Amino acid sequence: MEKVKNILVALDLSSIDKYLIKYSSFLAEKLAVENVYFVHNIKKYEISDLFEEELQKVNLDQLIGDELNEQIENTFTANVNWEVLISEDSNTESLIHYITNKYQINLVVVGNKPAKDGTGVVTSKLLRLLKCSILTVPKTAELHLDTVWVGTDFSSPSRKSFFFAEELRNITAVHLNALHIYRIPIQFSQYVVRDNALVKVETHLRQKSAKFFKKLAVTPPDTNEFLFAKDKSIGQKFLMEIEKRKPHLVILSDKGGSNISTLLIGSLTEELFNESLSSPLLVVR
Repeated sequence: MEKVKNILVALDLSSIDKYLIKYSSFLAEKLAVENVYFVHNIKKYEISDLFEEELQKVNLDQLIGDELNEQIENTFTANVNWEVLISEDSNTESLIHYITNKYQINLVVVGNKPAKDGTGVVTSKLLRLLKCSILTVPKTAELHLDTVWVGTDFSSPSRKSFFFAEELRNITAVHLNALHIYRIPIQFSQYVVRDNALVKVETHLRQKSAKFFKKLAVTPPDTNEFLFAKDKSIGQKFLMEIEKRKPHLVILSDKGGSNISTLLIGSLTEELFNESLSSPLLVVR
């Protein structure tokens, strides 16, 4: 996987901004990145007509730029080049897509907000538009990378997640857990005894896992977990485990290929991105 050199941090002037600035500072230092770009999109069309006359007398771009610069100067402590980019665009996702291409961004960082605080800029469209990795960070994110989970289905695309995890392990002490959540294929469930099916499926997955990591040119994970989803969906079980055990980072690839579970955009990855998580979630491209 290519080294993370340039990071884009999407800010929206909400309370989550200070957490994103602090987390991006931590991350920039850990990954030894070269540049961090803080981006805010002014959506003037959302501003009420009641304030149109007052705003004509105000240089909104400069005011917001000054406010963000001051906040970043007080919070961002990494010894890394950073810049604030202010724009007015009717579509924030398209703007972020444009900037990622222009500035050769490797990683986009966005806020993960509870539903009551608004949706932020994390949308299904953004997931599909970006060609770089994307990280969603909640206010509860800790400035640690001690425990990292990689969700895997042992498909070729999921290799990318372990390559990224290997980069982390080269620069800091990480306990890496490879997590696979599975279900009994519904078309077979009525014909087999569940206990027998669980043994067969897990045996198959352990064999598949052993072959996967034997071919993978990275350090094997510290632990391998195989969790049965029972009556939950793959996403529900994954979310439940994240909220219960709170890893410092969860990594998923943007695609998967298993017929037992899947990490395809539009399924698990998108499902988790639409949830209010207590841990940062990274989708690796």
